[in-house]
Amino acid sequence: MRAVIFDLWDTLVDWPLAEGAVLRERIAELVPVDGHEFEERWRENYRLSQTGPLTDAYLALGLPDEHLVEQVEARHAFGRGALCPRPGVVHTLSELRRRSVKTAVLSNCSEEVPAAWAASDLAGLFDAETFSSECGLMKPDAEIYLRTARALGQAPEDCLFVGDGANNELSGAEQVGMTPVLFQAGDTAHWPEVNDWGGLRVTTIEEVLELC
Repeated sequence: MRAVIFDLWDTLVDWPLAEGAVLRERIAELVPVDGHEFEERWRENYRLSQTGPLTDAYLALGLPDEHLVEQVEARHAFGRGALCPRPGVVHTLSELRRRSVKTAVLSNCSEEVPAAWAASDLAGLFDAETFSSECGLMKPDAEIYLRTARALGQAPEDCLFVGDGANNELSGAEQVGMTPVLFQAGDTAHWPEVNDWGGLRVTTIEEVLELC
């Protein structure tokens, strides 16, 4: 393989469950609807939150104008604290580069990730970075994979895609010709759609080196 494209959350970086839940609960307290209605709105506006400004997504949730700035700032603070690579990630990326294997990160994420990226420990480790909030696409849209492959100067068939399986990302990668690899750190997969995964699988990021 000439390139490896990595998912971000729960692949290169652990999603901070507790901190994320606190942010969500705070917004729920500020939106003047009951809990059931809030959950419906949260699901309906997920794509908007991942492909555009957070202000648009928060307004669509029903967050009052007077709380917009503080909640967007809270999300950005969350992003600055969350981008901590898993053990082995920096070594693996450095070794892939030493082997002249191109690398990219391809993430469904809201705007705080690209905003915090340059100051994170992951900055400068990739040949290409694709963030859904910047390009207006998200996995499993075919074009977001193809755009990333083009940024690397590689055909999709020459790329591995490594991810935990959220958002049907593995099947999306496979459909454009990439070789998908499930990253599963624990005994069970995070997502039901990959419970019966029969393709390539790694349990540590370092194992990706054995596939290149």
